[in-house]
Amino acid sequence: MTSATATAALRPHAEQHFADELAALAAADDRPRPPGWRLSPWAVTAYILGTTLDDGTAVTPKYIGARRVVEVAVATLATDRALLLLGVPGTAKTWLSEHLAAAISGDSTLLVQGTAGTAEEAVRYGWNYARLLAEGPSDAALVPSPVMTAMAEGRLARVEELTRIPSDVQDALITVLSEKTLPVPELGTEVQAVRGFNVIATANDRDRGVNDLSSALRRRFNTVVLPVPRTADDEVEIVSRRVADLGRSLELPEVPTSTDEIRRIVQVFRELRSGVTADGRTKVKSPSGTLSTAEAISVLTNGIALAAHFGDGTLRPADVASGVHGAVVQDPVSDAVVWREYLDTVVRERPGWEDFYAACREESR
Repeated sequence: MTSATATAALRPHAEQHFADELAALAAADDRPRPPGWRLSPWAVTAYILGTTLDDGTAVTPKYIGARRVVEVAVATLATDRALLLLGVPGTAKTWLSEHLAAAISGDSTLLVQGTAGTAEEAVRYGWNYARLLAEGPSDAALVPSPVMTAMAEGRLARVEELTRIPSDVQDALITVLSEKTLPVPELGTEVQAVRGFNVIATANDRDRGVNDLSSALRRRFNTVVLPVPRTADDEVEIVSRRVADLGRSLELPEVPTSTDEIRRIVQVFRELRSGVTADGRTKVKSPSGTLSTAEAISVLTNGIALAAHFGDGTLRPADVASGVHGAVVQDPVSDAVVWREYLDTVVRERPGWEDFYAACREESR
């Protein structure tokens, strides 16, 4: 893909969007690099968490959270164990896996998207059936999976939503991760993993009961749990950065985004998630939805679009009220009761929240 095409892409891959930062880190990186890695573990961590290089190049943070979590993830990938990023929805599992692959391999696109319909061919290999019928089994008829390609080229493969994949398909990874080979019995050959190969998988721990990992497969992974943002300030910073990035990539008109408005949405979501107000004085009921950081980002991005195209160009409570209502009220019966109770017992009493309360109550009718 050319740079012009990447610029025009709605969502460029991490290695395209942050190509300048990766190049600057590679030029400044004089530390040992594991075989097949584009950067040293130190430089990968600096790319993920952000830093300022000696030449003044600013490397923006991609993940805001505990440094040790990132260090453990990077160190795992430097060994022969695969990495499993586990956490509730919205804890940046996919985001982190993409940036790790971009920094280590320079390619985040070797991806298996896990669903209930994911077939074994997505993990191992498939066939071009027209050529298979015409020529029989051959290298030309073989269609490698992203995992097979990563093995052959010494890169990272990503497996999203591992626990959504049927158990028998999951177990196709066992030989890959333990023996570092992928047999192709039809051709009497095998693909041996080149140094630099590894697998990053993600799983939602709320889906733990969908398709539990076998003990044999789980042993092949080092599990790193990604927590929800520890403090409201951390979450506000994450939301602010991502909303600004999305606004630029979508070329939304400039809308003054008040940190106070972002903080209010974050506070509402955190209180409903935790079941208690920020001051710890009032218990509240939690709705059925996750109310993750990702959903807060979506609510605010949608609010900016409303303010820009249908409002006065300033983000106001009326612009975010519908998004907040949609995020909170997943079940139209039970969640609606929880939301109205929260509005009347918590939001209505807060000084300076009068417009937000009125807009949310109007949306709840």
